[in-house]
Amino acid sequence: MTFGYWVGLFCLILVILNFISVGIAIRRAKPRKTPLPPRPGAPPVSLVRPVCGIDNFCEETLGSSFRLDYPEYEVIFCVARANDPVVPVVRNLIAAYPNVPAQLIVGDEKVSANPKLNNCVRGWDAARYEWIILADSNVLMPQDYIQRMLASWGSDTGLVCSMPQGSHPQNIWAEFEIAFLNTYQSRWQYAADGVGTGFAQGKNMLWRRDVLENAGGIRALAAEIAEDAASTKVVRNAGLKINLVDSPFQQPLGKRTFYDVWHRQVRWARMRRKTFPAYYFPEFLAGCATPALVGGYAANLLGWNVPLSVALVLAALYCSEMILALANKWYFSWRMFPLFLLRDILQPVIYIDAWLMDDFVWRGTAMTVREEEKPST
Repeated sequence: MTFGYWVGLFCLILVILNFISVGIAIRRAKPRKTPLPPRPGAPPVSLVRPVCGIDNFCEETLGSSFRLDYPEYEVIFCVARANDPVVPVVRNLIAAYPNVPAQLIVGDEKVSANPKLNNCVRGWDAARYEWIILADSNVLMPQDYIQRMLASWGSDTGLVCSMPQGSHPQNIWAEFEIAFLNTYQSRWQYAADGVGTGFAQGKNMLWRRDVLENAGGIRALAAEIAEDAASTKVVRNAGLKINLVDSPFQQPLGKRTFYDVWHRQVRWARMRRKTFPAYYFPEFLAGCATPALVGGYAANLLGWNVPLSVALVLAALYCSEMILALANKWYFSWRMFPLFLLRDILQPVIYIDAWLMDDFVWRGTAMTVREEEKPST
């Protein structure tokens, strides 16, 4: 077998791995036909939601906290500053749903460089129940949100998470973000979960209090720049597993700019490179860019039509992503195909950027993944 055929075989293996990840995601993320009812004797749950600024669909996402079909739960909102524009929204929602125990905690505790974690600390301390969910403010919670989180908890579980499912785009750049979130990042997270190497996703995290307290409590998550990376290490060090919810929860996107999407992706990539470099290194093999390049190189070696070969590889991979989105009733439009292509043109740039750059800005806060310099003695 010539070298060209070996390169072609490598391309085929990469394509098959992509197909397998799509198959896993279709099986795991298929939406339920009916809401999941609370199980008998369902434990009470504390729902902690850090808030900062006015997100798109803010009233809908925060308001969904009060419309859960669950027998006993409390909602704790946390905000760093009393003058944050989201404060009146939260107070109005609390007043509109007096039958749901809820409170707003104003003021954070500086335990790390991560403003989100700082914002959650007092909420965790105030939680009354053994089961605690940390959920971002832009998550749209279905009525069976809590029971679906609890349903993924097993005897060897230390944490249950759900990544975001992008929805409700109002312009093309929000659709571009969906091209990253849904059929790319979600399917690879489900694939990792399927082989027992699941990672925490900070968007939705269900903890049993003792698991985190045994590791030093919520302040122990300050060990990493990202609280979900620290959570992953806490759970793995305890010999427990991270499970993903079957079918991720929606994050309504509204309008986005290209730079919103770009900065989010490079921020996540830089944090992944910093916190899990061994896992980040092979990321260049995921997605569609590498199979297409390898396929084009193989075609060149074998004397085949290079543009046609690249187009066939991309068509096969993009059609599988379309099938995934349609099977799971995720957002999809014809514009997703050119947006997939733009995503895959940028993926190598993002990958290299993460190895070269350390700094980023998150919600107005300058952050870095560089190691702090220790004072000389």
